[in-house]
Amino acid sequence: MASRSTTPPGREALAAAQAGDEAAFAALVEPYRPELHAHCYRMLGSLQDAEDALQESLLRAWRGLSRFEQRSSLRSWLYTIATNACLTQIGRRPKRVLPIDYGPATDPEVAPGTPVVESVWVEPYPDELLGIEDGFAAPEARYDQREGVELALIAALQHLAPNQRAVLILREVLGYSARETADMLETSVASVNSALQRARAAVDERVPEQSQQATLRSLGDEAVRELVDRYVDAWERCDVDAFTALLTEEATFTMPPLASWYRGREGIATWARLAPMSGAWRWRSVLTRANGQLALAFYAWDEAEQGYMPFALNVLTLEGNKVSDVTAFICRSIESSDPEAYERFPEQPADPGRLEGFFERFGLSPRLD
Repeated sequence: MASRSTTPPGREALAAAQAGDEAAFAALVEPYRPELHAHCYRMLGSLQDAEDALQESLLRAWRGLSRFEQRSSLRSWLYTIATNACLTQIGRRPKRVLPIDYGPATDPEVAPGTPVVESVWVEPYPDELLGIEDGFAAPEARYDQREGVELALIAALQHLAPNQRAVLILREVLGYSARETADMLETSVASVNSALQRARAAVDERVPEQSQQATLRSLGDEAVRELVDRYVDAWERCDVDAFTALLTEEATFTMPPLASWYRGREGIATWARLAPMSGAWRWRSVLTRANGQLALAFYAWDEAEQGYMPFALNVLTLEGNKVSDVTAFICRSIESSDPEAYERFPEQPADPGRLEGFFERFGLSPRLD
């Protein structure tokens, strides 16, 4: 991934691109594509929205390249374009949230209701495949690059006013100075500093004190592997007590696109016994990474297919050596208007868009035998 110290484009390459050479333009912007994609995701909270914004940004850059006078770096110029493309999208599309911000917790003895069909949910991000690297984008950054896509931070960013969101990402994740940020957003340094102060306060209220990167480092690979093995074993045996023993007292379990969610170890245990761990379904899982965090791709046995088929990408948030939050991004169809269909969600067919976004984009198998 390109960094703040990326070598400026050669004059000949830039001149060729400015003269209309599409191949030269593609070669010019390609090194920046992964980090610009991550930037759009931070701004928008959606993989699909990020891809749309990135394509719009590159189109704007192509059309405007003849006017690029190198008063700033090419990287900064591209970030300016991408930020403004995202701000345009924010004005057109609903805010992305997680179920805990959409409504109150569900009674654990009550089955989930029908899904929310609008595109309102934050989506998972396949950081390993799309180019997020370790370390900081710049020495001045507050968050390292993997912290910058953690689920709690992405969800918190979506609650900020658009200008505050842009300022915090440009300053705290990308490490641009107040002056650079002001130039990129065509505002004053005073406005940038004011927006950053408000954004920091709002985000700090919503994110854990310790990042997932720090938590994973403090646990170490062996302890993380043991935790994952115990978690997987509990689900495969439908052992509710073993599963909930791994949760913090005030853990949450959310399942977008369902608005229903459950809070607390005891509440989650009650729901799990009635539904996913009742023994009505058989589970297998594969360890992966999403949003810089541990994730488990869950597959449910399908009698007709005689195999385990994708069901949900479960992103785990850890607190110490316990799981504090599970966000299960379900990839099954939400076409039915019958609430009972979602009491037996594993029996619904796959939704092609969610299957692509939650499994295929993560390089996960389309079935397990």
